[in-house]
Amino acid sequence: MVKMLVNKLNHIINGPIKRYSSLPPLPKSNFTPDKYLGPSIEELLKVRQTRLNPVLTTYYGTPLAFNQGYKQWLFDLQGKRYLDMFGGICTVSVGHSHPKVSEALVQQIKKLGHVSNVYFHPKIHEYAERLTNKFPGGLKVVYFVNSGSEANDLAVLMARAYTRNTAILTLKNSYHGMTYQTMGLTSNAAYKHAVPQAPDIHNVMNPDVYKGPWGGAHCRDSPVQTTRSCSCSSSDCQAKAKYIDQLKDIFKYSVKPGNLAAFFAESIQGMGGVVQFPKGYIKEAYKIVKENGGVFVSDEVQTGFGRTGEHFWGFEMHNIQPDIVTVAKGIGNGFPLAAVVTRSEIAQALTNSMHFNTFGGNPLACAVGIAVLDVIQEEQLQENSLEIGTYLLQQLEKLKSKYSIIGDVRGKGLMIGLELIKNDEFASPVENEKYFQVWEACRDLGLIIGRGGIHGNVVRIKPPMCITKEDAKFTIEVLDRVFEKIK
Repeated sequence: MVKMLVNKLNHIINGPIKRYSSLPPLPKSNFTPDKYLGPSIEELLKVRQTRLNPVLTTYYGTPLAFNQGYKQWLFDLQGKRYLDMFGGICTVSVGHSHPKVSEALVQQIKKLGHVSNVYFHPKIHEYAERLTNKFPGGLKVVYFVNSGSEANDLAVLMARAYTRNTAILTLKNSYHGMTYQTMGLTSNAAYKHAVPQAPDIHNVMNPDVYKGPWGGAHCRDSPVQTTRSCSCSSSDCQAKAKYIDQLKDIFKYSVKPGNLAAFFAESIQGMGGVVQFPKGYIKEAYKIVKENGGVFVSDEVQTGFGRTGEHFWGFEMHNIQPDIVTVAKGIGNGFPLAAVVTRSEIAQALTNSMHFNTFGGNPLACAVGIAVLDVIQEEQLQENSLEIGTYLLQQLEKLKSKYSIIGDVRGKGLMIGLELIKNDEFASPVENEKYFQVWEACRDLGLIIGRGGIHGNVVRIKPPMCITKEDAKFTIEVLDRVFEKIK
């Protein structure tokens, strides 16, 4: 079965873009990986086929297996080096196996690996204070968990317990996790199993200024804009008002006024393809949520910890202060760590019954979390995200003017998306086969990129925040060569 899949995909990718007369040189690195001495790729494939979760997603026609990583670099089993511009799905924030983070983990496991939270241990208290100091206002109480799905699941419980209401709103095209309940929050059929969905969760129109019915060249808070024309001005976004009307309609047709528990929103949609909302939409949505008795939950799983550049948290770009914030991924640089941060009075709502998480806030996770915060500050990675991310966006916009396959460039900081389209009047999503060609050609040239969007046609660029301008230039050069071959 594995061989059949590999052969099927190989006929797609072995096209005219497979070979190049010359290769762009990778930026220099002084790191030498250890020699790999483990199982062969054939042995790994056999285990994958027979012993692992059968729906695990595997990128590329022939699987890419990594042995080691360092900062922005990944090394495969043969020692070939790749520039990682995807960061383990926006998870590796400060760099693969960052020495300071690794050392913090080593030192902590020598002292204490795990006790239960029914005991005191210093790290959870130190980290709780360090982390919540990064939040504004009354967002000072933290619940530690292990993943973004867990965090959003807990946020649902917290919102319903606090408001004593039940209805939850999320945006279409959103992704909030894959537990049974968060699968209901997620509004993308590809992530929904054919089972009854969690009750009283409602999806509202996504305010997408590129693909939605309204919006265009003046609507996004980004260094680059869609070329779609619109009647908005730089100070007055009419598209925002139209999408807000759609949000208000939910209270006419689906949700009883006074029964709203929460509205969930990513500051920039991640899995949905780096979709940005019209300026002012989130701030206006926040007001509507409060007027209807709900709490506003900001999903910062991908946008937090300085990735968007101008701010440490994505919600700050929308000029709001959420009631509940969920964080994961970059919080632990790949270590299983996540959190829910809220105000004291909301946190108190869960004291009416027991709430317990065996591994949430364990000493190892907290030691890693503290080290990540230190590295972001010491290496000025938020500032680097702004500088390098803005440069990348501007250079990608130049590529867009050269190649009709690029329909839209969007993002902030080092959270970037390129929507690939057919050259037709509808800007239809590019065919899967052509996207696979882009993917594979980038891999051949030593560049790792991601994939997202409802149609799987968005190149996702979300690298470790330690990348350099040389890395950005290499990324642009590779994409330029690839698009030149398949335009």
